[in-house]
Amino acid sequence: MQVYFDNSATTIVSERAAQKAYEMMTENFGNPSSLHTMGIRAEEELDKARKTAAKYLGANEREIYFLSGGTEANNLAVFGAAESRKRLGNKIVTSMIEHSSVRDACKRLEALGYEVVYLKPDKSGIISSSELEKAIDGNTILVSLMAVNNETGAVQPYERVSGIIKRKKSPALFHCDYVQAFGKIPVKTEKLGADLLSVTAHKLHGPKGVGALYVRKGTRIIPQHYGGEQEGALRPGTQAAPLIAAFGEALREIDFSAIENVKKIRDYILGFISSLDGVYVNSPDDALPYILNISAVGIKSETMLHFLAERGIYISSGSACARGKQSHVLSAMELPRERTDSALRISFSKYSTMEQAEYFCEAIKEGAQRIVRG
Repeated sequence: MQVYFDNSATTIVSERAAQKAYEMMTENFGNPSSLHTMGIRAEEELDKARKTAAKYLGANEREIYFLSGGTEANNLAVFGAAESRKRLGNKIVTSMIEHSSVRDACKRLEALGYEVVYLKPDKSGIISSSELEKAIDGNTILVSLMAVNNETGAVQPYERVSGIIKRKKSPALFHCDYVQAFGKIPVKTEKLGADLLSVTAHKLHGPKGVGALYVRKGTRIIPQHYGGEQEGALRPGTQAAPLIAAFGEALREIDFSAIENVKKIRDYILGFISSLDGVYVNSPDDALPYILNISAVGIKSETMLHFLAERGIYISSGSACARGKQSHVLSAMELPRERTDSALRISFSKYSTMEQAEYFCEAIKEGAQRIVRG
């Protein structure tokens, strides 16, 4: 049996999305910027995908900009917002547990002279609303807070950020990295109050290499690329029409009700591992069910990963972008080193099954018993 429980790294592309990408590459392959019939047909597919993305974001289609994925969306939001607001202040508020595409962008801005406040999570991996309240002030020009942590599944107080900014009378723009939440937690950007919101296709059964940035109407950010009028000149360059159209197909297959089955699978695994010696849960109780972070103390993450892979089970030790480095998220939570060294991230999709969960549990039990703990 093959068990793929690394869906927070990437998901399988749905058949419909893959077929749409193939169609766009072999039949409807015109450049969307071309004025002839084939160009217009390709542009129509982009328009359809944009309308679908806008629907699931509760936004206007003119507020959706396609680009290469979550990392570019986060970079554009952070750098573009900071540059556009630099006359209004110098302070950026973010957290220690953001994805590296936000965290490293903020470090770069810090090197350029901006003041960056990195809020520390509590022991469960959640940023405190009161700490956000303390940090945001009249000098704050950007607040960047993720919705769901990509390593632990901890849901952050992102729905409170806009209200805090208003209460503090801050000029800050609010950027939300919604990558791990999109397609799993419904969102209405107007109600959320986000000025900028990042999503990507490959976390919800679309292709890699395409994502989107929501930019609230009237919000000004500075482009980071130049050379064309595509995507409103905010992200110029010939659009990846096959990927964008496939993204639209994947969006049309979103099933919010799948969370119920995922929760049953997550709870089954939680119940099983609770009986295993030396296995700890690092995700909070109210985490998004799609992500479960555990530690088999005494067994290095890499050792357990190889043991499971030999049995056709694929999980990860943390963020795929970190490539096996020590988790900055678990370190920020101040977990003991023996737990961070043995951390495993198990992440599910709407295609995950209870049969796979049972097979995984037996394998993790075998690994915990057979591998020599160091």
